[in-house]
Amino acid sequence: MELQGRADELKAEGLGLAAISYDAPGLLADFSTRRGVTFPLLSDTGSATIAAYGILNTVADEVLETGGDDRSVQEDVKKFVATNGSLSVARLTQGTPFPGTFIVDREGRVTARFFEEYYRERSTASSILLRLGEGAPPVAATRIDGAHIDVTAYPSDSTVSPGTRFALAVKIDPHPTIHVYAPGAIGYRVVSLLITPQPFVRTLPIQYPASEIYFFEPLNERVPVYQKPFTLLQEVVVEVTSEAERALRTQQTLRITGALEYQACDDKVCFNPATIPLSWTIALTPNFTRAP
Repeated sequence: MELQGRADELKAEGLGLAAISYDAPGLLADFSTRRGVTFPLLSDTGSATIAAYGILNTVADEVLETGGDDRSVQEDVKKFVATNGSLSVARLTQGTPFPGTFIVDREGRVTARFFEEYYRERSTASSILLRLGEGAPPVAATRIDGAHIDVTAYPSDSTVSPGTRFALAVKIDPHPTIHVYAPGAIGYRVVSLLITPQPFVRTLPIQYPASEIYFFEPLNERVPVYQKPFTLLQEVVVEVTSEAERALRTQQTLRITGALEYQACDDKVCFNPATIPLSWTIALTPNFTRAP
């Protein structure tokens, strides 16, 4: 349903949508009608296409083979199939894929793919586009003009729910002649985004873009830096455990705080390390409805 909410926007950007599942055509048609889904829901009964893509989830088969008694198999079931790892659930989920997204060009070539380990956590379309470098989504941004850099911060999505995997974006524009330090720089404050921990919100390793090597002639040193505008992406997951859902049930917004730390220099002077406080406020709703 999150994809349906973005279908028109994605179409305007030249992106089509299609979802593939192992469900029968009649079941998909009923779901599509009831939920107003306008893009194709493709039926892969027998999971031939799913297997051909190498994403067939065989955990349910492992449960049926072992009788569900193996502890490691039970843990896999909770992570990849269902929180209730019963044999009846395993039978119902035979043939399902590991959930993910493929980006396919007009020639039918897969150009990118995105997968989640836990079956109840899904990346939003906006966060995938950000990871692909497809620009900023239509979400309100906060701009901070600093002494050496300008910062624009925004979330990938204006609304999230338990199980949503989205991104916090921080676009950094160094002023002319200014550079900030990238990972690998020794003896300087590397630019970093620190998120304040809070219950039921999990952060993933931050994504750094490629840097360039700067030669600082006064010290005859070469260090990795950013001199041109760049964006840091911090992926965030709203946890979907029963405890998290109970705690977040009456919460209408999710506020995430943090800080951008960095050290700026020009070709002659290195300035003191600096910190810029940041915050994002996102609407919080119950789980998006998922197809059976």
